[in-house]
Amino acid sequence: MKNNPSTLNKLEKILSESDYVIRYERGNFQSGYCVLEAKKVVVLNKFLNVEGKINTLIEIIPQLSITYDQLTHEGQKLYDEIMKNSVAEEENP
Repeated sequence: MKNNPSTLNKLEKILSESDYVIRYERGNFQSGYCVLEAKKVVVLNKFLNVEGKINTLIEIIPQLSITYDQLTHEGQKLYDEIMKNSVAEEENP
């Protein structure tokens, strides 16, 4: 997966299609992000570069309640890839 603004937009689209709101804010995030699950809000550190935002979203997405059927075909393919990589990392730390 390439670290460019297009990839970031695709990851953000996965969240928006599942009714999550992404906000880029300034704050003291030890991990670079905060998830407010009850309100479906993901807050990322706005000072992260594109690569950092992409890596953070890839880390967050497997933890969220994503509605697979609401995703576009392109979103489903990217989501499947993220989940596959997430499982592989858990099996081979």
